[in-house]
Amino acid sequence: MDDSKIAIIGLGYVGLPLSIEFGKVFKTIGFDTKKSRVADLKRGHDSSFEVTSEKFQESKQLTFTNDVNDIANCNVYIITVPTPIDEYKKPNLIPLTTASETVGKFLQKDDLVIYESTVYPGATEEVCIPILEKFSGLEFNKDFYCGYSPERINPGDKTHTITTSRKLLQALHLK
Repeated sequence: MDDSKIAIIGLGYVGLPLSIEFGKVFKTIGFDTKKSRVADLKRGHDSSFEVTSEKFQESKQLTFTNDVNDIANCNVYIITVPTPIDEYKKPNLIPLTTASETVGKFLQKDDLVIYESTVYPGATEEVCIPILEKFSGLEFNKDFYCGYSPERINPGDKTHTITTSRKLLQALHLK
């Protein structure tokens, strides 16, 4: 695990704290499509106030980017994009499917993809994994692996943070 290079896809209230913590130990790249968000984070400023400037300084192995090519050489991808719901309470999976396509383009043999976005049961297996296979040309559970970690962050909660809440990771096994 010492050679892990982690990409966190989506730097909102879930992805940013996760990036900060992983960046203390592993080479970590925080990726977001919003240029202004990345520019703020590079300056050590979090407009959502989830992460203090001191925490940015503690994360010595973390870099931020909005250039998708910067995540090409990672071997662990953690997708933390939003899954908003519409007026009918139907989830909008476009951020999730777009992130899966992006990661699928860079996925290599033995890589790991972890989904940490709020989705309905079965969405990872039924929607995301087929996209990864299509865009990578690799086979799930043979060439690459996936997991799901339920989102455990309450925005604005300074007591139950990523470092004080237990994380759960479910390995996915299909076929």
